[in-house]
Amino acid sequence: MLIANPIYSKNMKISFKILRKNEVELTEDFLIVSNIAAELEEFLNQDQTQKQIDETHKLHAKSGEIQKILIEKAHELGFQSEKNGLFKNYKRTSLRPDYYKPLNSLNGIIMEVERGKTTINNMDMLDVWKCHICENANYLFLIIPKIRQNNKGGSSPTFNTVVKRLESFFIKKNYLNIDAIFIFGY
Repeated sequence: MLIANPIYSKNMKISFKILRKNEVELTEDFLIVSNIAAELEEFLNQDQTQKQIDETHKLHAKSGEIQKILIEKAHELGFQSEKNGLFKNYKRTSLRPDYYKPLNSLNGIIMEVERGKTTINNMDMLDVWKCHICENANYLFLIIPKIRQNNKGGSSPTFNTVVKRLESFFIKKNYLNIDAIFIFGY
């Protein structure tokens, strides 16, 4: 049985961080989700996957291009693309995650894939909000760039920025309806 590293992965091509509520690691759902995350991390670290990501993750690339690399593995892991009906109890019923995997009748995983607008347009926060209000998901897989390139030749540390922004939601007084966020930096 694989168990995802709860801190950062070492000697891996993908940056990986788990943000979680206290004591959630003792639950059965967390162990299941951690194993799924470990399988996804292993896939993302494969040479062939890394090659595809490196060729795709360029200036002006779209998140959909990264999703194409992941879609077969996401389906193999039981995720459904753009699942409808998860937000039927809200006025904005057309919301859809990039991917969704049910764990049981009460819980599931939302997986969101971002690219250039992760922090520029606060897409990471939108993804957290979607998971927070989703009655069928308490776990979020957030797949984001480690670095975002800009038109002037510079870059910004997207992964580290997102981790710092989201850590505050896992201080007990700030808890959301999310048990854990698994952040993968490609």
